[in-house]
Amino acid sequence: MKTIILAAGEGRRLRPFTENKPKCMVLFQEKPIIDYIINTTDDNDLRDISIISGYKEDVLRKYIKEKHEDKKISLHHNSHYKNTNMVYTLFCAEDLLDGTSDVIISYADIIYNKEILNQLMKAEDNIAIVVDKDWEKLWQLRMDNPLDDAETMKFDDQGSVSELGKKPKSYEEIEGQYIGLIKISKNVIKEVKKFYYSLDRKKIYDGKDFNNMYMTTFLQLLIDTGFKVRPVMINGGWLEIDSVEDLDKLQDYKW
Repeated sequence: MKTIILAAGEGRRLRPFTENKPKCMVLFQEKPIIDYIINTTDDNDLRDISIISGYKEDVLRKYIKEKHEDKKISLHHNSHYKNTNMVYTLFCAEDLLDGTSDVIISYADIIYNKEILNQLMKAEDNIAIVVDKDWEKLWQLRMDNPLDDAETMKFDDQGSVSELGKKPKSYEEIEGQYIGLIKISKNVIKEVKKFYYSLDRKKIYDGKDFNNMYMTTFLQLLIDTGFKVRPVMINGGWLEIDSVEDLDKLQDYKW
């Protein structure tokens, strides 16, 4: 099983902490965010790790070489990180999506415990995403009105995801929050790639051009096309560092 960490982002909302290093290297409780992810991956015996860099790639490469030289970590690069988003970053390493093994895809600004990753690894679905049922507790710590930042999550009668990533009008539209962790089975990886390359590059997707498409938008497109996306349900055990306010408010948070 492969692990791909999407770490191209600048982290503008984390200035000044990202002036000289990428978002994934910002310190949280005295340790870089990327270290938590790598260590959790290692704790689950996932040894094939790839990081897709972007902003301050040289700083990240040097750090990984010095700090994690004992691990099998390869670095890929999104040279267009300033004008692209998560989905584009993922396909900068499309050679990893060759259908020879299942793939875990992780955002690089989240921290999660090893049990969450283990649950995802055990999922037998072709496409699985981690969804936090107890999301409101974390959102209330991070912001005054959780609805301002939360996104929709709805399930169909079979328990598959039917909608995600939209702006909710009420809490009834939020059955959980997608945390930024995905597993794609080797059985469908080539189909997912084929679908990505079939999309109209001139079209606007949820207000974004093709290269800036959100991951949730891509997942929704897969769902609408007929792919089944199943939730791996959790109750907390993770956090997201997206802003200076997150750093401040979550310093004592126990995940």
